[in-house]
Amino acid sequence: MTDNHNYEEYKTILQKAADLNNATAVLSWDQEVYMPPKGAYFRGRQIATLAGQAHELLTSNQLSNLLDELQKDEGLNDLQKANIQRSHEDLQKNKQLPPSFVEELSTLTSECYNAWIAARKKNDFNMFAPFLKKMVALNRKKASLFGYKEHPYDALLDEYEPGATVAMLDRVFDGVKSELPPILKKITAATQVDDSCFGAYFPKDSQWNFSIEVLQAMGYDFEAGRQDYSEHPFTTSFSPADVRVTTRVSEHDFASLLWSTIHEGGHALYEQGLPESEYGLPLGAAASLGIHESQSRLWENCIGRGLHFWKHFYPILQARFPEQLSNVTLEHFYRAANKVQPSLIRTEADEVTYHFHVLIRYEIEKALIESTLEVEDVRARWNELYQKYLGITPPDDKTGILQDIHWSHGSFGYFPTYTLGSFYAAQFFSKAQDSIPDLLQQIERGETTELLNWLRDGVHKHGRRYYSEELCERVTGSKLDTSHFLTYITEKYSKVYGVDFTE
Repeated sequence: MTDNHNYEEYKTILQKAADLNNATAVLSWDQEVYMPPKGAYFRGRQIATLAGQAHELLTSNQLSNLLDELQKDEGLNDLQKANIQRSHEDLQKNKQLPPSFVEELSTLTSECYNAWIAARKKNDFNMFAPFLKKMVALNRKKASLFGYKEHPYDALLDEYEPGATVAMLDRVFDGVKSELPPILKKITAATQVDDSCFGAYFPKDSQWNFSIEVLQAMGYDFEAGRQDYSEHPFTTSFSPADVRVTTRVSEHDFASLLWSTIHEGGHALYEQGLPESEYGLPLGAAASLGIHESQSRLWENCIGRGLHFWKHFYPILQARFPEQLSNVTLEHFYRAANKVQPSLIRTEADEVTYHFHVLIRYEIEKALIESTLEVEDVRARWNELYQKYLGITPPDDKTGILQDIHWSHGSFGYFPTYTLGSFYAAQFFSKAQDSIPDLLQQIERGETTELLNWLRDGVHKHGRRYYSEELCERVTGSKLDTSHFLTYITEKYSKVYGVDFTE
């Protein structure tokens, strides 16, 4: 018989740690949304204290002993066994980071974030560089503490995409470098799309109200979440019953708010769909960041930039903004929403060029962690790669090296999950259409409930029970297959641009 006391004790420890980590997340959310500038020092201290306490719980001898006992317990059910297996893996990893290192990293993260904000305001990478240098050094140390077989970057990747390696990603990005340039070349040679309709004057409050309506239509539960403004759009979750999104707005760039809201809404739907009964446990957390990104990309691109979505929403949008859109047809708006053009800002890039943005960051991160590139040379390398892959050079730091928040958070190994997520998204959406034959017609009517339920049943409810490719295979019948993405973009953009990609 199962010793339920052991399992309940295990749950208590993990849920206490989750309480601490989620309290930390509330402080971090406030730091990015509402906190006054003078609060930065003490906020960093508060976050570091809570992070250290959570780390102590998750590396305690008590938890270690419990996991040893529970691994031998034949009475556990399959879900309990999956939790124990993942927790044991986590413990081995967490034990490799001393509490002093965790607190040092947490403190530096707050300092680094505030330095990034200040540097962005002054448009000066040199203000951020000393903090980034410390962050890179700590991440090199983290990779060493975790250990790795082939490449130090593998150790950092594993935090975000378990099982991913430099060898695997090099193959994925070799495909990006070989298969996407010919597509981009044909598109750029075609008659270009006019997207000036997005640059008209769209009042901030009216944009906001429309974005709320879209989130509601997607199935986002406002009784378990909210939307706010931030410098960099993000989603944060304190539990499936409190999942928050942020966005940013420009009154002369409606696309900025629109796509960030739908994107973050996709992330939030995943978090709201995780099982509350598994709060704090591995099966109550997302499978990986690649799978997380698949949910946001599926909603943003496969649905939100799809013609069927706008057949329902465009009349509503025109009614909200008659002066701006009364003379813009649905077909024109759809094509504008899918314009392909090399640009500087990753979060606002189209579906084709987006992966060059990720490739650039991957190449820089990998070089920083393997010590073949130093922080002093990062700006020059960034600009060089933008010219190489996209044919453009950033005119300043804010639209170049300072545009992303990730390095200020110490998130090295995160960026590749964006490309993996897009590839998973295309594969999931293809399978969803097979599973729900009238899916596109439902979307035309503004109905997304059946799709959301399909995602909840296939992806969300499993938490971390399966690794990414294993989950993908369960949902779609095969492991990650990038041909789905290539089919998706060639079919879409052949219609948008009138280009034959088979020639």
